[in-house]
Amino acid sequence: MSIQWFPGHMTAARKHATDAMKSVDVVVEVLDARLPEASSNPMIHAIRTHRNRPCLKLLNKADLADPDVTAAWLKHFNSLPNTKAVAISARKPGEASRIPQLAQSLAPHRDDNLKPLRLIIMGIPNVGKSTLMNALVKKKVAATGDEPAITKSIQRIHLNPRLTLYDTPGLMWPKIEHESDGLMLAASHAIGRNAIIDEEVATFLGNLLQQRYPHYLTARYGCTPDMDGVSVIEHIAARRGYRIKGGTPDIEKASFTLLQDYRDGLLGRISLETPASRAQMLAEAKAKAADKADEMASDGAD
Repeated sequence: MSIQWFPGHMTAARKHATDAMKSVDVVVEVLDARLPEASSNPMIHAIRTHRNRPCLKLLNKADLADPDVTAAWLKHFNSLPNTKAVAISARKPGEASRIPQLAQSLAPHRDDNLKPLRLIIMGIPNVGKSTLMNALVKKKVAATGDEPAITKSIQRIHLNPRLTLYDTPGLMWPKIEHESDGLMLAASHAIGRNAIIDEEVATFLGNLLQQRYPHYLTARYGCTPDMDGVSVIEHIAARRGYRIKGGTPDIEKASFTLLQDYRDGLLGRISLETPASRAQMLAEAKAKAADKADEMASDGAD
């Protein structure tokens, strides 16, 4: 299943973000620590590198992610040029207080009342940008909620004479290139429910969890290691007594249960991708594209 989600207001949001980039010093990109690369919008990278802006990558929701995997991602991101990465949980008091100083280290020339530091908060929907913004300002200035794409316009806030913040809407990109990225994003609730089928996303999640965290499925639902994603969902339906009219297992409800338990951290601390799994996925995609190009060239020669 190829998942795509690019609501109409995001076209305008992309233009506004591009315009705002002219006036900022550091891009603060909020990522989901459970899928840091899949939740990194390539358009944000293109916009900021065009303007040569440094990036502070915040791996938010770190309290939900596998700490060993998060450490590997931090090592990876901190090896990149013009980039600094830290893991945070914006919901925890005090976590956001580190952000201005970390961003300042990327723009040391902006450090007085005449040249205040200007930060732009960017990221895809539902990664916690608004929660972070509210924590930085220490009052509710951005709407938060459990549905993606709540914020729909850019707002500028002068936090103090030395710091200005720009908050942007969650920004997706027009085409998600890799199918697994779309499924990870959907599982993590970064994509509107009208664009996904819960059962297919839950099947993907069940398969992935059986590969990497089978003990969590056993502890929560009593699953066995031999089950695949479909069997996991069927087992959840049977275990919880989810039935529809006629006694048929309610697969839709069981699928939503698995997804919601993962999103809420009830299964345990889970990361859906690692630097190694990402590299393998990209290598396989490259090989597949090369095979397809060779096949097309062969057909053309015939």
